[in-house]
Amino acid sequence: MSENDDELFLMVNLFPRNTGLPMTVWAGPSGGARRAARIRVSTRRGDRMDIRDTAAVAIEPVPQLVAGRLSADDLAAVASWIDLNRVALLAYGDGEIDGLEMTHAARRIWR
Repeated sequence: MSENDDELFLMVNLFPRNTGLPMTVWAGPSGGARRAARIRVSTRRGDRMDIRDTAAVAIEPVPQLVAGRLSADDLAAVASWIDLNRVALLAYGDGEIDGLEMTHAARRIWR
């Protein structure tokens, strides 16, 4: 198992029906990483979960695309979701809450 596999194992998958986004997102602990807190976002709409087809979106200081591609509309929706869930995403990233607590704390955007 590679370091990247370990990262995937620790990530929480959130489907569109729970986030209000048109695609699946993954949130994970930073694990002491020096990079800014971020989430992974599927570039395909729906409940697909192929980590090879994702974009990385930074949580702080403001949501912004840091790797991959998303349409302007999808990035705007993801940014709104991050803004709504910033506290929970950062708490999970810092290991202050676990995956179950993260899923309970995450709020759905209504579009």
